[in-house]
Amino acid sequence: MTSRTMTFCLGVACIAGAVTILPAGLKAAEQDDELWRTAEERIEKYRKGDMEMLVILDGKPVPNAEVTIEQTRHAFLFGCNIFNWGRIEDPELQEAYRQRFAEIFNYATVGFYWPSYERLQGQPSHDYTRQVAEWCRKHGIVVKGHPLAWNFADPAWLPDDPKEILRLQLARIEDCVSRFAGLIDRWDVVNEATEFDRPSFQQRAPKMTRMWQEVGQIEFTKLCFERARKANPNATLIINDYVTSPEYERLLEQLVDDQNRPIFDVIGIQSHMHGGTWSNMQIWDVCERFSRFKVPLHFTETTILSGEPGQGRPRPWVTTPEGEEYQAREVVRFYTMLFSHPAVEAITWWDFSDYRAWQGAPAGLLRNDMSPKPAYTELYKLIKQKWWTRETAKTDETGRVKFRGFAGEYTVRVNNAEVGTTEISFSVQPGVANSIRIELPGNHERKVTAADPAQRAQL
Repeated sequence: MTSRTMTFCLGVACIAGAVTILPAGLKAAEQDDELWRTAEERIEKYRKGDMEMLVILDGKPVPNAEVTIEQTRHAFLFGCNIFNWGRIEDPELQEAYRQRFAEIFNYATVGFYWPSYERLQGQPSHDYTRQVAEWCRKHGIVVKGHPLAWNFADPAWLPDDPKEILRLQLARIEDCVSRFAGLIDRWDVVNEATEFDRPSFQQRAPKMTRMWQEVGQIEFTKLCFERARKANPNATLIINDYVTSPEYERLLEQLVDDQNRPIFDVIGIQSHMHGGTWSNMQIWDVCERFSRFKVPLHFTETTILSGEPGQGRPRPWVTTPEGEEYQAREVVRFYTMLFSHPAVEAITWWDFSDYRAWQGAPAGLLRNDMSPKPAYTELYKLIKQKWWTRETAKTDETGRVKFRGFAGEYTVRVNNAEVGTTEISFSVQPGVANSIRIELPGNHERKVTAADPAQRAQL
C-alpha cells in the first residue's frame, strides 16, 4: 500500500459508512430526496478546508493588506478519456476538442488496450502515448493508463501457449509502467476481473481467457499488481470493474498481501448508464459498500446519454434536444452525489465527444462538431464556478486572513503599499488545519513558510 493511500485512510474518508444516516421508515423516494437535500452539507464538510494566513513584513504583522485568493486546481480528479487526441482529421475540430478538454478537466485516461496498442508484436504505440501524456502535463492534467490487463480480445499475434501468454502479459505491464514512470503514474492494472470468464470473453479472447483460467482468477490478478508495483513503487494502482454487486466485493476481499493489506490503492467503479441513470440511493449504496475497504473510490467510466436510451441501437444514434436536457440534469445530480461522498476521489466521463464514441452512442459532452452540449456547460459551472474558490479580503489588525475553500492548489496575491504585490502558491487540504505564514520581501526576496504546529498555536 502506498503512503498516499495510507494518508487517505487516516483522513475523513475512513468514516464513510456513517456519513449520512437516513431517518428510519423513509420510503425509497423519500430516501432519494433526503440524500439530495443533504448533499450540499456533505460537500461543505468533506470537500473544503479552513485556511489561515499571517502576513509579515520585517517581523511585524501587516494590517489592512489586500489579499486575493484564487484556486488554480482541484484536489479532486475530474476527468475523461482522451482517446480522440490527435485522431480527428479536421484541424479545427481537433483544436476545439483539445481546448475544451483542457478548460474543464484535470485528469485524462489514455488507452492501453493490448490488441490496438500493439497491433504488431514488438511495435507498441509508445510514441503516440508519450505525445498525449506530454500535452496533458503541459496543461496540468494528470494521466492514467487504461488497462494493462484485460481479456476483452486477443492480440492477433498472441501465441497459443498459456505460459508464454502470461510471460508476455507481465512483461508488457513492467515495460509500460516503468517506461512512463513520472509521466503516467496511475494505472488501471486489471480490468473486469470479477466475471473474466463470461461466455462473450471466451469467444473474443479464448487465448487470454484460457491463460487466466489456468493461472487462476485471483492468482493472475495478484501477479499483475505485483509486477506493476515492482515496476513503479510510487504508482497508484487501480482495480477496475463494471460489476457493483457483492461479487466484486468478494473478489476484493481476496486481493490482499501476506499482511492482509489490499494490493490495490484504489477501487475503480464503472457507471455506464445507457439504459437510465442510477438513483441517489443506488449511488449511495455503491459508495458505502465499497468504502469499507478504506481506499479511495474512482468512478472510472461514467456514461449518461443525450439520445434514446438502450444498448447497441441502430446507427446513426443521434443526440436530441430532449435528451440533452435530460443528460445535463442528470450530470449535475450524479456528480453532486459523488462529490458529496468522502470516499470518492475521481470521476471520469466516457466519451468526451460523440465523434467516434463507444458503441456510436450519443454519450459525449460535446457533439460531433465539438460544440458543447448543455451537460458540458453545467459540468463546467460545477467544476470551475460552484466548486471553485475565489476570495478577496484584507488582513485584520493582527495581519491575519481566514477563508474556507475547496481542496486543491491556490495562488494568493498580497498587495502592500510598501513592497507592492507578492504572489505565492499554496494548497488547501480538507480535514486538517491549514495555515501559512507569508513574509513579504524586504530585499526583493520572497519567503513563504508553511506553519508548523508551534506556529499554528501562535496564529
